[in-house]
Amino acid sequence: MNQFGLWLDTFLQNDYWRMAIIVFAAILVAVMLRFLLLPLLMRLSRRTASKLDDRVFELLWPALWQTVILEGIYIASVGFVEEQSIAEIVLSANVTLLVLIWGRFVVRSGDILLRGLSEHSGKFRWIQPQTLPLAKFILKIGVFGVATYLVMSTWHVNLTSWIASAGVVGIAVGFAAKDTLANFIAGIFILADAPYKVGEYIIIDDVTRGEVTEIGLRSTRLLTRNNVEVSVPNAVISNAKIVNESSGPSTWMRIQVNVSVAYGSDVDQVREILHTCLDQIPQTVGGQPSAVRFMAMADSGLEFQILVWISHPAYRGRVIDDINTRVYKALNAAGISIPFPQRDLHIKEWPAPPPTGSPRPGPTDTSSQ
Repeated sequence: MNQFGLWLDTFLQNDYWRMAIIVFAAILVAVMLRFLLLPLLMRLSRRTASKLDDRVFELLWPALWQTVILEGIYIASVGFVEEQSIAEIVLSANVTLLVLIWGRFVVRSGDILLRGLSEHSGKFRWIQPQTLPLAKFILKIGVFGVATYLVMSTWHVNLTSWIASAGVVGIAVGFAAKDTLANFIAGIFILADAPYKVGEYIIIDDVTRGEVTEIGLRSTRLLTRNNVEVSVPNAVISNAKIVNESSGPSTWMRIQVNVSVAYGSDVDQVREILHTCLDQIPQTVGGQPSAVRFMAMADSGLEFQILVWISHPAYRGRVIDDINTRVYKALNAAGISIPFPQRDLHIKEWPAPPPTGSPRPGPTDTSSQ
């Protein structure tokens, strides 16, 4: 027994064997965590109705494995370092790697949690789908700030001078990138105020119309009816008039079509013809009454207005086309004229002809004799 203890003591005094034992022990601990702790956590997570904890625990294993192996290597390497300066460098490097490992875990797991909370916005009022990009951005900025502070502190970097330098650089960058900052700030207000959401149809300044496909911190992307994606800076949108065609209690939308007929037409007959043209139009909302209104006696004709409800703003163009086609054919079949702008020229009198025999005016010769 004494010989075994002596041999074990001699064996442990060997730095290489001691390092190998420590690394092996770290691997053994990691394996135990993998097959004992994580299955227990996964069984507990299955008892909950949410799947968020399952996805977070799946991310936990790589972080634990890397942490245990890293710490095993660090403890094993301490015996080889004799100088204090080198030992501090090794310690700082170890802390830096730990910060990177767990910072990545916090960002990825936070992204999963925020996305899951936004999908249940009815229960959690403080996080909505439209504010999800802002929440994720704040999370990343917060993790980056804490990680940077920890890394700089462990490397004994003077934070005061760095903060002062960052303030000067921030002012310079603010002046140089004022447009980008304006878009960023406007994007925050758009996400917070939520004048529109992804999937809704909007019109910007009565010019650009399309479906919102993405709301970013710099710009908003619209997909037009021509299948062309338009990227509009948020600073422009914040100062523009926005018409949201999908923001009501439903996707229903009432459209209007203007019709003009000639003076002398039978108003009741025109009204009846226009009502007939509205029967069985696809993409309209059943049960919602259509309307035909006599709006004005204009300069060129009698102005009527047709009002119908459609089930989605995307159908506006095709429904207007269908109505215009039906109305034009029905009015032509009924012999009702569709007026167009025209002007009548009245001549009060013709100019008097020149007297008989009088010389006709001709060009004047101004050349020198």
